Amino acid sequence: MAREAYVAEKLTPILEEMVAAVLKEMPDDPKTFMRTWLAAKGQGSAAPAAAEEVQSAARKSVAALGALGGGPSMDLLWPTYESKMKAEGLNDAAIAAFKYNFEVLVSGANTMIPEASLSSVKDLPNLEALTIEPNPALLSKTVMLKLNGGLGTGMGLDKAKSLLEVTSGNTFLDLIAKQVSSMKTEFGQDVAFMVMNSFATSEDTKVALGKYDYLPKGDDLEFVQNKAPKVTESDLTPADWPADKGHEWCPPGHGDLYPAMLGSGTLDKLLAKGFKYMFVSNSDNLGAVMDLKILTHFAGTGAPFMMEVATRTDADKKGGHLATDNATGGLLLREIAQCPEEDEKAFQDTSKYSYFNTNNLWVDLEALKAAFDKNNGCLPLPVMKNAKTVDPRDKKSTAVTQLETAMGAAISCFEGAQALQIPRSRFAPVKTTSDLLALRSDAYVLTEDSRVVLAPGRNGVPPNIKLDGSYKFVDAMETLTPNGVPSLINCAKLVIEGPVEFAAGTIIEGEVTITNASGEKKTAGPGTLKDQKIEL
Repeated sequence: MAREAYVAEKLTPILEEMVAAVLKEMPDDPKTFMRTWLAAKGQGSAAPAAAEEVQSAARKSVAALGALGGGPSMDLLWPTYESKMKAEGLNDAAIAAFKYNFEVLVSGANTMIPEASLSSVKDLPNLEALTIEPNPALLSKTVMLKLNGGLGTGMGLDKAKSLLEVTSGNTFLDLIAKQVSSMKTEFGQDVAFMVMNSFATSEDTKVALGKYDYLPKGDDLEFVQNKAPKVTESDLTPADWPADKGHEWCPPGHGDLYPAMLGSGTLDKLLAKGFKYMFVSNSDNLGAVMDLKILTHFAGTGAPFMMEVATRTDADKKGGHLATDNATGGLLLREIAQCPEEDEKAFQDTSKYSYFNTNNLWVDLEALKAAFDKNNGCLPLPVMKNAKTVDPRDKKSTAVTQLETAMGAAISCFEGAQALQIPRSRFAPVKTTSDLLALRSDAYVLTEDSRVVLAPGRNGVPPNIKLDGSYKFVDAMETLTPNGVPSLINCAKLVIEGPVEFAAGTIIEGEVTITNASGEKKTAGPGTLKDQKIEL
């Protein structure tokens, strides 16, 4: 038996039990106590089990001994994680995905993608230049999936962000449902539709979509994403937080789409029904509708995976960009969390890295299944480490690492994966209240098929809105616009600093900065404000 296996299987269980007994009694002479305990253990005498918090402390103490052997050991650490995840009811695919991510962490492997390993991407096919004839027959083999697991907590909401009103009394979910109806009418046939919810968004979403009779129900409508254990930063043991056990878990990032599909049985169910292609996008991207021309192009390439990308602007420079992997020659997605600090300037160089990931993805489901089979039930996505505290509202609580993956990063997992350049009209997301303000303005229009797209006068470039931190939450942002949202159709950049309220009929053009340092709300407008810095 190898040394690490011996430690994990023979020593660790008895050491944890003994240390728990020591911590429970806290004797003045721990050495004598341990000798006596071991002697009694050898004779078969069993002491009462220690309380859970004592056992947890014991596990951490014993895990720390791994450092004596040159660092934390996967053999030593993993059994506790596996037991915790199984006790929580997580399926084999979820456990396999986390195990892969955790192995990367324990190995000490560099999860950063340095500039020297990348090159820019040239000569992508452009949707607007494609001359193929759309093939409606492909729709019967295609499912449209929306990612809908996110709560709007970052915008001050306590419910799914997709329940936020966007325009004309419609929430994201209302518009998505109406888009599906429009597609059914346009294509003259059914359009298969699903959502991936989280435990936090499932019930509200099913209620909100339940009023649309033409949408599927129950398991035919949704599957639920997984959760992952938080990792204690200091010793890599599972985070322990008795005050709220829920804080010991975190979302594993939207790369969890793939293991969630496998573990829930959704992937096998879709394949059994004859589906071959999947179009997936975020629920907060109202420009991402099923496009028959793109589907036909994707099917014609025979590619296992395709990412829709758009031209980066100044507003996109901190988002993930597409690159060429110098080692393989294939395509690769680099997120800001994977960029070394010294390479951030290059990361944000939109002239070198011209394309960003819209998170509109096309996946060959048969190829996805084959990738899982090839990798023993796990898709080896690049791992991102996210430093947090176990209680996100208590910055003095235990420092933890959250291991996350991005679904677009799967582009590097499939040989022959491709990308397609699309117009900005297929990308209208809401990540911040600045995005929401722009989306509610005349810089965007609501189309007949319920898409929210940039107005033609914008020439494909969104206004760059910068609201100060006091407007982070939706209710605070709406204090700007009790008299209506200002016109932003000709706005290049708008910066708001301090308490401001727009007068009815205000028009913003060019680059405008409005500052109010008084602390008391003041009114901007009415009339046209153009290319100026205004101090109220």
